Formats: sequence, structure tokens, C-alpha cells
Amino acid sequence: MNTSVAFVAQVSAILMGFFTRVVFTRMLSEGYVGINGLFTDILNILSLSELGVGTAITYALYAPIAKGDIKKQQILMRMFRTFYRMTALFVMAAGLCLIPFLNILMKDRPDVDHLVLIYCLYLLNSVVSYLLIYKKTLIDAHQMNYITVLYHNGFLVLQDICQIIILITTKNFVLFLSVAVVCTIIGNVCMSRKADALFPYLKETCHEKLPQEERRDILKNVKAMLMHKLGNVVVNNTDNLLISSFVGVVSAGIYSNYFLIIGSIRQVLEQALLGVSASVGNLGVLEDKDRVKSVFEQLFFIGYWLFGFAGICLFEMLNPFVEFAFGKKYLFPREIVLVLCINFFINGTRRAVLIFKESMGLFWYDRYKAIAEALLNLSISILLVLHFGIVGIFIGTFCSTVLTSVWVEPYIIYKYRLKRPVSEFFKTYAYYMLVMAGVWTIAECCCRIISGSPLFLLVYRFCICLLLVNLLLWAVYRRTDNWKRTEALLYKVFQNIWKKVRKK
Repeated sequence: MNTSVAFVAQVSAILMGFFTRVVFTRMLSEGYVGINGLFTDILNILSLSELGVGTAITYALYAPIAKGDIKKQQILMRMFRTFYRMTALFVMAAGLCLIPFLNILMKDRPDVDHLVLIYCLYLLNSVVSYLLIYKKTLIDAHQMNYITVLYHNGFLVLQDICQIIILITTKNFVLFLSVAVVCTIIGNVCMSRKADALFPYLKETCHEKLPQEERRDILKNVKAMLMHKLGNVVVNNTDNLLISSFVGVVSAGIYSNYFLIIGSIRQVLEQALLGVSASVGNLGVLEDKDRVKSVFEQLFFIGYWLFGFAGICLFEMLNPFVEFAFGKKYLFPREIVLVLCINFFINGTRRAVLIFKESMGLFWYDRYKAIAEALLNLSISILLVLHFGIVGIFIGTFCSTVLTSVWVEPYIIYKYRLKRPVSEFFKTYAYYMLVMAGVWTIAECCCRIISGSPLFLLVYRFCICLLLVNLLLWAVYRRTDNWKRTEALLYKVFQNIWKKVRKK
């Protein structure tokens, strides 16, 4: 249920978001496109103040939920509320302090009116996103992610519709941003009321505190998640800042279009996999390591297949799509697109590993990995951008990920949870990479046979990728246990869907 609803809702929200982006790009200048990406990244960096509390509290909720301990859930949610209120205040204060330095972050400042007001609206939208939304964590921890996904994406679609109308009728960017703030507030209020209806004990007064040992464990996990959050923010949210500072705001705007498309596909696939995260947390509490290992291997295989197929599709279709939707002036060279798609695939294969690591509370053991990854990413990216331009920034991201996360994260799971040698995983991983490289090469050769207009190339290359890539992967893996389990799972899902359709 979680995965199916997440997939449909996310696709709907992304299609509307993309349509909004096309209208936004057509109606406003390149400068607006650039500052949109820059300000979004600045506020994502400020979200570091959230400290990873959400992940740590969610993990802490699994055991009391499994045991039906309502009092413990009340205490944890009260802690969560306090953390998020402090976070909102910090983001507001830190964001306001950055206003005098905005010019430093922009090489060739674009000719945009009311720049400070625009930044303040981005900041306000970020701040209000922390208010009341903490209650959605309890819904997710109860394995009802589909509810939060429907609310979140429903209000995103409503926001997009209103913003499109405003752009077409007024072209007013300030009004465009004001709609986002209003929709964020209303969405959070509705989500909060839904949580109160599902769990009435959230409204009950609770004065008890956690035992000192449990508080210490949670704070320990929060400290570890701070380091992970730092690494994640530096790796994923500094590219626009580096491009804006070293290359220019207009180039940052071009990258933000690619980031929108790649990020949208990533969100769909990640949301589909994240639908099982609460189930994985429950699995870690109730099942033995052999059962955990079996489910991990299957989820990793599914993620590898999905992100591999999507990565190949993106490489073949991104430039024709960008040219068709935004225009030729927003195109990147193919070597940049290749690095972006490889990064997308490599990070996609990590998704199953991260779901298991976080859902089972293994935050502490690789906390220094995140700091090392952040330092490597910044140093390599800055060094390479000076010599190779934009592509150097993305190569820096690839190098920092491969040198740290790709091997450290599975090592932690195998050592501390599965109690098995991690060499088993790396042998499988190497084999998977070789197979996907071969499939990618064959697909590239077939896609290059015919040329034509952007729209024709989109249709032709999509058909090639959809049929050829999946057929080749099926031919390689059809006899493996992972494929047989996945096939059985897909059959069960479609069977259940068909039964529900027939009942209706």
C-alpha cells in the first residue's frame, strides 16, 4: 500500500511540478531560474540544524509501537516537537544573518527586482515547514506512509496549479512564492489534524520523561545523524553554490533544470523504496539476521535494477527532453550529463543500504565517514572546477561518494547487524556493476543509430531503453533467487490490485 500510493502520488506531483517549471522557465528570465536553485540550496544547507532528529526519533518509535507502549510514544513526540520548534527558530535567525552576504554567493548577480524580499520568502517557507509537521513521523512509523504522501503531494499539486495560474496571469515572482508559503502552512495544519484523529493520545497531557539511559541513546543517535546530515548536505546541496560562485548564476539555473528532472525521478524511486522503511524497522525488532539478510539482498537487487534502468533512460533522454521543454540555451554537453547520470545510479544503489542502516539504528558506527565525505567533496570539487569547469564539480561528488559511502555503509550493516563478512556483498556489487555497464553500452549503441528531432528521439530512445534494458537484465538474472523472489512479489502486488479493482 505504501509503495503503490507513494509511486502514483509522487508521479502526479512531479508531473505537475515539471509543468510548473516549464511555465516558470518560459515566463521568467534566466536570472530567476538561477536564484531559485541558489536560494533553495542555501536553505537546504540551513536545514542541517534539524540534526537528523527525525531519523533518530523515528527509529526510537519502532520498539514502543511494536509493544503498544503509548506513554513512550507520547514522550518521544513531545521531545520531537521541542526539537523542531528550536530548529525553526535557528533556521530563521541563521537565514536572516546571511542576507548581507548574498552578493558574495552570486558571481554576475542577475538583474532581479526585490532580491532580498524573494530570499525572505524562501526563508519563511523553510521555517514554516518545521511547524506541526513533526506529527507525520508517528504516522510513518506506524507503517502508514501512504497517508503522509497523499497529504504532502496533494498540497504540492494544489500549490503548482495556483502558481501556474499566477505566472500566466501576472508573471509576479513574489506572488508565486507567497502561494508556496500559504500551501505549506495549510498542508501542515491538515496533516497535524489527521495525526490527532488517528492517535488521540497526542492531545493528552504528558509530563513524564524518558529514563536517563534512553535519553542518552537518542542524543547519541542525534549526534551521529548530525554528522551524516552534514555529509549529505555538503555532497548534495553545494553544487549550485559552487556553480554560482565559480561559474555564474545563469549556469546554476541551467543545472537546476537538470537537477529538477533527475531529482524528480530519484524521488519517485526512493519513495517507492522508502515505503518499506517502517516495515524494515519492524523487521529489525522482530526477526533474526538470516531473515534480515534475505530481505536486504532482495531490496538491494530491486533498487539496483530500478536505478540502473532509470540512469540509462536519463542519459539517453535528458538532453532531448531539456531541449524540447526549455530550449537549446539550457543544454549541457553530454559528458556532463554522463557524470550526472552515473552519480544518480551510484547513489541509487545505496538506497537499500541506507534504508536498512537507518531503520535499524546503525547511525553511530560510520559517523566520521560523513565528515570525510564532505571534506573530500568540497576539496576535490573546488580543485577540479578551477581546471575543468562545471563537470569538475560533479566528478568531485562521484569521487567522494566512491571513496567513502559506497564501501563504508554496507560494511557497517554486515559487521554490526548481519554478522557476516562484507566480502559477500562486494562480490555481488562488482558483478552487478559489470552487468549494468555492459547493458548501458549496448543501449547507447542502439540509441545512437538514428537521429532526429528532440521529440522523435525521446520516443525512440524511451522504447529502446524500456524494452532492451529490461530484457537484457531479465536474461542475465532470470535464474537467480533475487529475481524469483522479486517476480513472486510483483505477482502478489498485481494480484492484490486486480482483486481490489474487481471489487470496485
